Amino acid sequence: MRSVFAITHVLGSLLMLFGALFLVPVITGLVNGEAEAVRGFVFTGIVTLVTGGVLSLATRRYRDDLKARNGYLLITLGWLLVAGAAAMPLMAVLPTLSFTDAYFEAMSGLTTTGSTVLSGLDSLPHAVNLWRALLHWIGGLGVIVMAVAVLPLLGVGGMQVYRADTPGAVKEARLTPRIMETAKLLGIVYCLLTGVCIGALTLAGMGGFDALCHGLSVISLGGFSTHDRNIAWFHSGRIETVMALCMLLAAVNFSTHFAALRRGDLAVYRKDPEARWMITWIVVGIAVLVTVTWANGVFGSFGESFRHVAFSLVTSATTSGFTTVDYSAWPLFAPMWMLFMSCVASCTGSTGGGIKVFRALVLIKQSFREMFVLVHPQAVLPLKISGAVIPNRIVYSVLAFIFVYFMTIVVLTFALLASNLDFISSFSAVVASINNSGPGLGVVGPTHTYGSLTEYQTWVCTAAMFLGRVELFTALVLFTRAFWRK
Repeated sequence: MRSVFAITHVLGSLLMLFGALFLVPVITGLVNGEAEAVRGFVFTGIVTLVTGGVLSLATRRYRDDLKARNGYLLITLGWLLVAGAAAMPLMAVLPTLSFTDAYFEAMSGLTTTGSTVLSGLDSLPHAVNLWRALLHWIGGLGVIVMAVAVLPLLGVGGMQVYRADTPGAVKEARLTPRIMETAKLLGIVYCLLTGVCIGALTLAGMGGFDALCHGLSVISLGGFSTHDRNIAWFHSGRIETVMALCMLLAAVNFSTHFAALRRGDLAVYRKDPEARWMITWIVVGIAVLVTVTWANGVFGSFGESFRHVAFSLVTSATTSGFTTVDYSAWPLFAPMWMLFMSCVASCTGSTGGGIKVFRALVLIKQSFREMFVLVHPQAVLPLKISGAVIPNRIVYSVLAFIFVYFMTIVVLTFALLASNLDFISSFSAVVASINNSGPGLGVVGPTHTYGSLTEYQTWVCTAAMFLGRVELFTALVLFTRAFWRK
């Protein structure tokens, strides 16, 4: 019982911190004369602060009773609770928005998915558009800290592998032995990249407010835009180039960025096996899809084909979700390949979703190792990545994760199929949601929103976004008997 109170204390403190963020859209609304939006954010912000304060103060005597295993419950409840708080102002400012849709929008923001149920983004209050982008940014920061500083302590995720078993820059993935210091350093890198992205977008010709919102979304690898036409609204190759480069940077392990900044040596990126493979897969993917679209006459020129394919593939592979064209109208091979890339191309310790490059490499190498052992049964062949031996316990953990990952996709796809949603829409919606990559295909394609889904279908996608963001096991372990045994 004391652990429950300790968790409640942390959740109350988290709500108080999150409630303070409501001041940002309030100021934005005041500056732009959006009185109704200001009232909505002020009221819901006060509710969040008061609720958090009451919970925190009532349980402060138990704050030292938090155990390591409570981290699973804390992370799960934290994401769910903050998403609920983030949904309140959306309902207050947009009264036609149901709780289901508001919670979906909030969860999509915090998990940096970028799927939306909203239309008419161009006419939304500035306060709401900035709030959506801010949810991306805060969620992305939370993802990095969780991946690098928290999940390794719980034995979930992949960063503990890097700390001990990977050579080069990523050996410094732990950064410091103290979680707070680690979070601080990662936050500094995150803020620096955000500032660079916002500045670069401004120089590329994007307006100040749009640059701010899109900069927050890009670095967090979310896909929220301030326009219904998304990035196609700007019709600018320079803006697309800047965004693509920033998305690639955000998809790299943030610990690698820190190591590169501290050393002042760009060779750090070359030594990171995940970064190398991510770039290789994306370059090969661009070449393949440019060939496919060019051969099928999708675009009028090679230059146009390269521009749209490169941007679309980068945004899909990094699980960002921005769009410039309706790629669902391309030959089916292309959008399905992009959907596949969203599963494997992001690096561990980044704001990207999916399996991540490291797990994909382990799976590939383990497959080749098994085939080698079939031919040479007595051989002892350790699994290596960039010369570093990966212990079998890590290999088994990765295999278990990937099995659960694909089984979750299967189960949730059938859950949508049971609601009479067509297969392409069901499958792509689940994959896009669990990878936190935004648009799918069919009725949830790049030119559509998730607003056409029923409440049941929307909750299935919300669950997929949440499970994908907390790395599956963190939430699923709560449904095991072993977790609740004393």
